[in-house]
Amino acid sequence: MDIKLFYLFLLVHPYLAMWWKSFEQADRKQWEALVPGYNYFIAFRLGAQKPWWSLLLIFPGVHIVMWSVVNLSYVRRFGYFSLIDTVQGIFFPYILMYKIQQSGDKILPETNWANSKEVGEREWGDHLALFLSLPVLGHVIALGFAAISRPKPGKKTKVKEWGDSIWFALVAALVIRTYVFEPFKIPTGSMENTLLVGDFLFVNKVAYGPKVPVTPVSYPLVHNTVPWINIKSYVGLETANYTRLPGYADVNRYDVVVFNYPAGDTSIYDPRMPMGLMGHNYHDYVNVEAQRLWQEQSNLWRQANTKINQLRAKGAYTEEQGQAIRDVAFEDFLGNINKWRNEARELIASGYTMQQTNQGPQMIQHKGIIARPVDKRENYIKRCVGLPGDYLELIDSKLYVNGKPAPIFENQLLKYMTNVTLPGQQESWDKYGIDTYNYNQYRSSAAVPDPHVLVNKLGLAKLKRDFPDSTFALYRDMPYQGSMDSIPATIRVKNLSYFPNDPNVCNTVSDFQKFWIPKKGVTITLTKENIPYYRRIITTHEGHTLKENGDGTFVIDGKKTNKYTFAMNYYWMMGDNRYNSTDARMWGFVPEDHIVGKASMVWYSSGPSGVRWDRLFMGIK
Repeated sequence: MDIKLFYLFLLVHPYLAMWWKSFEQADRKQWEALVPGYNYFIAFRLGAQKPWWSLLLIFPGVHIVMWSVVNLSYVRRFGYFSLIDTVQGIFFPYILMYKIQQSGDKILPETNWANSKEVGEREWGDHLALFLSLPVLGHVIALGFAAISRPKPGKKTKVKEWGDSIWFALVAALVIRTYVFEPFKIPTGSMENTLLVGDFLFVNKVAYGPKVPVTPVSYPLVHNTVPWINIKSYVGLETANYTRLPGYADVNRYDVVVFNYPAGDTSIYDPRMPMGLMGHNYHDYVNVEAQRLWQEQSNLWRQANTKINQLRAKGAYTEEQGQAIRDVAFEDFLGNINKWRNEARELIASGYTMQQTNQGPQMIQHKGIIARPVDKRENYIKRCVGLPGDYLELIDSKLYVNGKPAPIFENQLLKYMTNVTLPGQQESWDKYGIDTYNYNQYRSSAAVPDPHVLVNKLGLAKLKRDFPDSTFALYRDMPYQGSMDSIPATIRVKNLSYFPNDPNVCNTVSDFQKFWIPKKGVTITLTKENIPYYRRIITTHEGHTLKENGDGTFVIDGKKTNKYTFAMNYYWMMGDNRYNSTDARMWGFVPEDHIVGKASMVWYSSGPSGVRWDRLFMGIK
């Protein structure tokens, strides 16, 4: 149901509940029940003695809870306290509302907590309310306190006290988390050393303007999955279009931003995996699975491997020969890639896929494919290096924005190929701020032909000072240098891993062709060269149908055209740990409706050695 219909329902509800009749029984005027908004103010005053709670009906995601609160507290003022009455009051109050106005009974005084009969009448209803607010744990807390404290005559029971307190705390936390700020934990090292694994952040949602939830009906205080029981935390009972409330700032270039993962519209769900997902990028997973299926079934691929093994056995193998042999086989894969993609989708949809395990590759069963709305896609954090309308380019691991070199940030890790070999002690690595995992892996130049270090600019300066005869060269994933009209098939397959995930566009982790970031309201001319960059925007993010004709023309929503006007702004996000970051270089642009907020402060941090005291309440820049 569209959210606008629910707000319409909120306006109609007082008339369906016949409040103009029961208001008189509560010594209020009939007309007070007929004034939209004011009627809820009076109903909250009568039921909960908190008229200002009516303001919470404004907030999507909270309004349904508050609708139940006003109805339950209202019917209870007329003596409906039992377990069945409580269920009706929360979920379908109209039968009780009809009984109230038919009886003509006057509103009752507040519960006399010193009267055991009145307390007994509401006991199981209060238990249900507490259970719905915090299942099981709420009762453990309430009954635990009741067991160690002495009941006071005339005071609320512990179950009632905790039920009221938890409901209000949940509602307050839900409003704050949805519209003001949200805690966020750094799960991976893609932003090292700016942000560390184990950092806990506050994400400021007011800065860019908080988003109204697309799926407001959800379990409070969790993102998309209820922990432990591994079920979706949301339902599609009520949906809203993208709406952003006013903020006090725009997304600025080089802000550290939290956003919903733009490739997370479809995911493979498996609770055994981190965050319940097997491969966040389903579309990339399909390509990998398609290639695996082809390699299993292709005679050409088996013949290519046989030829390569024969050359190796004779000592006559070269990399150039190997690539030429594989190219022949890969041409077959690319020529039939849609067939293999469809087979991959069918396999994944059946609940099976290949996974690398400790025992090698094994076919395992997962929990199916899920489609997630924008606001329930995984939260990612990166640095915004490109704004709408910018031109970006990566050359030799250096980022250029509108033709100018982007700054290298204080804690940004860069990969340098070097002949430095440090002693194998943690103190040596810490001295230069070297990424421990990578240096430990590559520090033996005898074992690895091209040892490297991941280090920030301050650490690099110290290394150059202490090892003046050493060399340091920025790592480069060498891009294809030949004619774009004859890209080898092995390179074309590799291109599927880098945005725009098109076989004929040669981008790598260190080198990206110059491209333009879409800006809202700008109309461009579509061509065979630029359509790979904007194909997913047109079809997925902005919801149009697209057909690409062989003659370089396009059909959008059934109309032949070579023009397209963007409906949203888009951003380019990259991690500060540039060589170990799954970012826009893999999955592309971030639409404005995916922006969650600005990362503002590290409020807590812990690592393998315990609390990182120097990072507590640290600002993010």
